[in-house]
Amino acid sequence: MREAALAGDAPPVAPRAVIGASWTRVRRLGIDPDAGRQGSVLSTDEIEHRRRSSPLGEVLPVLREGLVSVADAAWHIMVVTDPEGRLLWRDGSVAVRRSADRLGFAEGASWAEEAVGTNAIGTALVTRTPLQVHSAEHYVRTHHGWTCAAAPLHDPRDGRLIGVVDVSGPAANLHPATLSLVTAVARVAEGELRARHWAAVERLRATAAPILARIGGRALVVDANGWTAAVTGVAPAGRVALPAAVRAGQAWLPSLGRCRLEPLPGGWLVRVGPQEEPPEPSRVVLDVRRPRDWEVTVVGAAGRWTLPLSPRHAELLFVLAMHREGRTAGQLAGDLFGDAGRAVTVRAELSRLRRNLAGVLAHRPYRFADGVEVEVLRPRDPAGLLPHSLAPAVAAARPDEEG
Repeated sequence: MREAALAGDAPPVAPRAVIGASWTRVRRLGIDPDAGRQGSVLSTDEIEHRRRSSPLGEVLPVLREGLVSVADAAWHIMVVTDPEGRLLWRDGSVAVRRSADRLGFAEGASWAEEAVGTNAIGTALVTRTPLQVHSAEHYVRTHHGWTCAAAPLHDPRDGRLIGVVDVSGPAANLHPATLSLVTAVARVAEGELRARHWAAVERLRATAAPILARIGGRALVVDANGWTAAVTGVAPAGRVALPAAVRAGQAWLPSLGRCRLEPLPGGWLVRVGPQEEPPEPSRVVLDVRRPRDWEVTVVGAAGRWTLPLSPRHAELLFVLAMHREGRTAGQLAGDLFGDAGRAVTVRAELSRLRRNLAGVLAHRPYRFADGVEVEVLRPRDPAGLLPHSLAPAVAAARPDEEG
């Protein structure tokens, strides 16, 4: 299959869809199929800085407890990367680590697709789903003696992709349960992060109670990610969308209007101003240039507002930007899933989006509001448009393999 794909021929049997799509992306990147691409390795200081900055350091004991002993017994190693695919931690069989060193599979190296081609870590970063890549499914020939199973890890506070945990080793030692194990341990680690987050919210709530008791009017206390710890005078909300760069002073929040933000240990005091009509936005910029980390920026009389987007919300806004006349829920379900019957899922996602993009999105049909200028920033290579997406409407916006 791989040889036919490299030659541009139809393979005798089609590869798995996720592998075929990855090979296509990697071919466009010009990766050498025999040796890969020699990339830089992070310095020791930079590795330590990234380790300290990563929330994965908090759950490293959970990952090690769940995977290292199994990996070591099976002559495999466990690695944990940051969201760029840089290896930050590595544990397991000493002999396999020596073999990994010869491949450049070492701490500080990048295993993103754009560095080493199709592999479980890099491809899972693109697809955001657990994945096993075995032997010749790797794009680079020198990796064919390996099998790798990886699962992405997300921060439960904001859904942000924070890295990948992977178990890799000799292809001859493949075990069919490895991917299931890696996926399960990744979910346990995310659960630990979630528990730590709610413990922090409880501590903030204890701090907030005496402060709110002295305040007249309407106010909330939220953590750094907008999760509500306590309220007074307003209806409770699970989470408040904060600006991308939060700072003390006056701000306009989509769900609350004019507010004043004051810093607290571990969060913010949000004093809600008088009710007023939300200022109309004049311009929306949807930035989908990167293979991950997409965002929408709203510009208007209230200032400039940037909101990070989940994969699904990036798809939805892209489709709406391509159809300024609007789409029904059924049409959007067909655009995203190829199934008009999934309209309920679409309505739920758009409800979440509209809470954070007040004045930007209209409905009946769903569309960008009249009078709003919409700009879409696309990747330089059209094939890199939302590479994780299997949505028919997004796939139709990319060139075909030979395009």
